[in-house]
Amino acid sequence: MSKIIKNKHKGILFWVTGLSGSGKTTIAKQLRLSISKYYGPTIVISGDDLRKNFDLKKYDRESRLSYGKKYTKLCKLITNQKINIIFAVVGLFDELRSWNKKNIHNYCEIFIKSPIKKIIKTKKKKVYFSGSKEIVGLNIKPEFPKKPNIVIKNNFKKSTNQLSKILIKKIQNIV
Repeated sequence: MSKIIKNKHKGILFWVTGLSGSGKTTIAKQLRLSISKYYGPTIVISGDDLRKNFDLKKYDRESRLSYGKKYTKLCKLITNQKINIIFAVVGLFDELRSWNKKNIHNYCEIFIKSPIKKIIKTKKKKVYFSGSKEIVGLNIKPEFPKKPNIVIKNNFKKSTNQLSKILIKKIQNIV
């Protein structure tokens, strides 16, 4: 039995976290076919998708944490039905990751580590130029994972496709 799979009758939560613009959602989408092939039915959910579909408009620390608590419970509900989730979310709160570790049987924490200066330099995320006072990494202090299962460094020198191939190999070593 591997380190991540604690209950073969439950799905796996691949919690992909990192700063906005680090490549989380793009990498998550590229992983889906491989995760499905190796580990069974898999869906991809992003924090941005949930915000849009449930009209979640607040970005302050307290609202982000409140949304995150709801996201973790949704993940538990889905993984309990033996469906894997690749969940791409900023979610940089120790409290959320701690809850996941305690309450979700098969949990794999993946940290996409990117320097904020390089993210801003790519100019792919408009949020950094919006003038908002509620940006994780600028105005809201992130709580980066202390012991993630996997760290992928994205300094934007490799494509997200290359990073997803590196990530799937790392996943196969621990799942």
